[in-house]
Amino acid sequence: MKISILPLVEDDSIVFVIIYLLFLLDNVLLTVVVPIIPDFLFSNELNVTIDANDLAPASLSPLQRKFHNLENENGPLGVLLASKALVQLAFTPFIGYLVGVLGCYIPLLVGTFNLLLASILFACGSTYGVLVLARALHGSASAAIAVSGMSILAKKFPPTLRVKLMPIAFGGIASGVLIGYPLGGAVYQMLGKSAPFIFISISIVICIILQLRYLKEESSQCENHSSPNGFQDCIDLLKDHKTIIVVSTICVSTSTMAILEPCVPMWLMARLDPLPTKWQLGAVFIPDSVGYFIGSHFAGFLPVAPWRTAIIAMVIIGLSCYVLPLANTISQLSLPHFGIGLGVGAVDAALVPLLATFADKRGGNHYGPIYALQQSSVSVSYSFGPLLGGLAVRLLGFCWVIRIVGFLNLLISPSLLELEEKPVSDPIP
Repeated sequence: MKISILPLVEDDSIVFVIIYLLFLLDNVLLTVVVPIIPDFLFSNELNVTIDANDLAPASLSPLQRKFHNLENENGPLGVLLASKALVQLAFTPFIGYLVGVLGCYIPLLVGTFNLLLASILFACGSTYGVLVLARALHGSASAAIAVSGMSILAKKFPPTLRVKLMPIAFGGIASGVLIGYPLGGAVYQMLGKSAPFIFISISIVICIILQLRYLKEESSQCENHSSPNGFQDCIDLLKDHKTIIVVSTICVSTSTMAILEPCVPMWLMARLDPLPTKWQLGAVFIPDSVGYFIGSHFAGFLPVAPWRTAIIAMVIIGLSCYVLPLANTISQLSLPHFGIGLGVGAVDAALVPLLATFADKRGGNHYGPIYALQQSSVSVSYSFGPLLGGLAVRLLGFCWVIRIVGFLNLLISPSLLELEEKPVSDPIP
């Protein structure tokens, strides 16, 4: 079977490439800091000292001692990593309003400049405050890029192409995650902290040049159809039960990944003997990214209604969460991690384009508020998921927490039946 997303004119293709690259670079910057900042934060460069009374017992191995000390001093690190999601959550509704009032292009360009500034600050920053500022700027940039970028794709392409191109654009997210982890670790070890961020900054500059060259006309198109009352649009969306079902489903599925990321490494440290290496602790998340890449790229091409695809994906996530705690080795984690990533990617690919269809049915093409709501649900997952997940792990244990998360995915999946389009019967004469 031959699948084609054509016809696309040259300008349309360039618009899509720009949005794809921005999604990719946004997530490269998101993940490239993961192997860099914790080590840099607790190095002599930032002069973060640990009280001798808090040091790990001498009987522990060097790797155990390092994780013990990081766990005792995770306050500054937690604030730094969480600042991005919290700022993104705060800015997303505002960006949705700006897209409705000003159009798509200006928020996208401002967000790209913020992304560039964040990358430069990461490269040059040598104090904790500067790194927090860089992470916060990245949060504002992500809000603008996500909402504006999805709105541009929704406005630019008809529904028949939208359901195929939007999932491929999500592939930029998965590609960014896949690139970011190894790029950060390898380049940091070989060339130092600044090198990966300089590379990212150069790539962002290229995207800015492309935007200035090709997206000027998109600005006028967005503004001609701007919404004069963006806040009222948001209120109306909150009254639509189908929209609430979609964003709630996205929030629950994304929370699975958000809870896994901070909890799995510490669970592995406590469970496995011999202890996993640094490389293994990072590589354990590769199946998630590969699964998300496959799910987001190909779910849109399935000849299945989006709500059916989403239900199947939620079931896969739930079952994978149940199987994951049974793993006794790193390799045994690969299959459930892949299933979770595949399910989350398929949920996004199926439901995010459906939000644009909801906006079309409401009249006009005001996509800013509805994608602001969708991005807010993702930000809530990454803002509060790790926090509540970490607290729940201390109270219930990792195995129970991840199974409860899986049960929530199974529990919410039947609500997607409400998205089925009911056939309109002819009136009886």
